[in-house]
Order: sequence, then C-alpha cells, then structure tokens
Amino acid sequence: MGRRQTDSDLHRFTLFLIAAISCCMAYYSFSVSLKGNSDTIFVGSSESWRANEEEREGDGCCGGVEHLELWGDAMKWGSDFKLNSSEECCRACKEMCEGDNGPCLCDSWVFCGNKQDCGSRFGECWLKKQKDALDPDWRDSGDKVIWTSGLVFGKGEGIIKLKTEHGIVNVKLFPDCAPHSVYYILELLSLQHCAGCQFYRAESRGNSWDLQGNHIEHAPYGPPYALIQGTVDAYGTVFKDIPQEACPTIRRGSIAWVGSGPDFFISLANHHEWKKAYTVFGQVLPEDMEIVEKISQLPTIPDVWSNVKVAVLERPVPLRFIRMRKSP
Repeated sequence: MGRRQTDSDLHRFTLFLIAAISCCMAYYSFSVSLKGNSDTIFVGSSESWRANEEEREGDGCCGGVEHLELWGDAMKWGSDFKLNSSEECCRACKEMCEGDNGPCLCDSWVFCGNKQDCGSRFGECWLKKQKDALDPDWRDSGDKVIWTSGLVFGKGEGIIKLKTEHGIVNVKLFPDCAPHSVYYILELLSLQHCAGCQFYRAESRGNSWDLQGNHIEHAPYGPPYALIQGTVDAYGTVFKDIPQEACPTIRRGSIAWVGSGPDFFISLANHHEWKKAYTVFGQVLPEDMEIVEKISQLPTIPDVWSNVKVAVLERPVPLRFIRMRKSP
C-alpha cells in the first residue's frame, strides 16, 4: 500500500499493489508501492476472536519501551526480584493475570537491563499496578533513563473505542506486541478533539473475499482490496515515526500502520499474500466489524496511485479514539 502523491500534508493517502496472478506477484507489487513515495499496510481476519488471540500470543510477544520508567503501586519489588531480561520481566507480569479473562494483578513492568548503567540495580524487575492502565503514570523518559517499561492487558482489558459518525468500533490494543504504537494511541485518548484524523479510503471485499474474510479460490487479490484506510495525524500535534514492531499475519479486523504511521488501515479480509510485513497494534472486536463494512460501502471516487486503481471516499469520515467509560 502507498500514499497518494499530494502537495498537502493535511491529506495523506496510501495504495496497495497486489497482482491477481499469484501471491508472489502480489507481494512483489505491494513492496514496490511501499517504496514509491511512501509506505503501505493492511490487516484482516477470518478466524474467531479467540483464535486470533491465541495466534498472537503464540508469537511470543512480550516487549516494552527502552528509556522509559513507569510508576505505579509495586506488586513485586525489583530489589528482591531480579531476572535476566526485559522479556522475562514482562512474562512474570503476564503470569499474574488470572484465567482467560483477567483481571491482571500486574498491568505494568519496569526492568533495568544495562549492566553498566544499572550497576547494582541490574536485573531488577518491578511488577506494578496502574491506577488507570489506559493512562499510565509516566515517571520519566529520555536517553538518560536506565529503565525499560511495558504494559500488559488481560483479555478483557485494554479496549478503547474508535468513534465515527457511522458508529463506535471497539478496539483491543496489543501493548506487548506493539508498545510504541500503543503508547501513541493512548496519548490520543487525552485529546479533546482529533482534527485531521479521518478515514479517506474505502474498499469493500468485492467478489474476492467471503463474509469471514477468506479469499475465494481463483478470485483476484483486488481491486478492491478489502480495507478502510485513514490517518491519526492530528492537527497541532507532532507525530514521531513509529518503529516497526510485531508483524503477525494480517487478518480480518486487524489494525496496522501504513509504514511508520500516522496513516493506518483496518482490514476486512485475511491477507496472507501480504506476508508478515506490517506492524499490527490492535484488533477490532468481531461484533463491530459491521460498522467497518458499512464504511467500506460508502460512495467513493476512483483514483490511480502509482498505477494502482484505488477508491477514495467522496467525503472523508472523521474519527477519534476515545476511552471506554469507567465503571461506577
């Protein structure tokens, strides 16, 4: 997928290059489009929510952000609990989640892993509990900070809302697989408005993917490419490129960055032909995919980006990430 060439920074567009001859050809053309004047990405899913969760967990994600220290109530003191790596510290936090649906007694961890900088604190693993996991307590950040920190959400936790005029989509975030991505999305939750955040491209499943997002045998891989695409580059904010993080198979409902962001997409289908090339930072809950499908059916204008036919919305759909209301 690539972005449409434009003289304005206010409207960013991306494109897909997927040939209909073979998966190999599809991946090749897609890669070419990424290298055009920008990057591109997609996501999809035909499995159930539980199947997606199991596969994601099977990838072994357990990452955090270096040079960041999170505060919070200590569930386990690092001075008495030392481990060999930040991944081990993350997994120790995950082990404090009870059952399939939580709650997690530990939702954040802090690890000191640089022997020279940490000195006697090397290996300390602090397991913590935030007062509000969607608004974590940032103690300090920057190159001089010796800590690596991460968040852990149980299966029933870490769900935010993507609000549009066509309905609200519930999104499960993946902080263990895409920590930098999730921290940026959490920052957006604090904004009163997200001017400039919008969906600008919409392409249905067409005749190439079924209702579950599975590719229909012998059908082309697009166009249309079964996705809606937008940007979260809010006016008045400074966006920093997101580093590439975990890139699982793109499935129906997956949310992933276009390149390093701030453009992103939600996939309506399972796109095995795209390989594992895009950072996936969240998943739309299955019951809300009908809203995504609705947006994909809105009136569009045909366009051509880097020799690829795409469909641009006649009227962009404003969007905003908001938090779920706290339980009384």
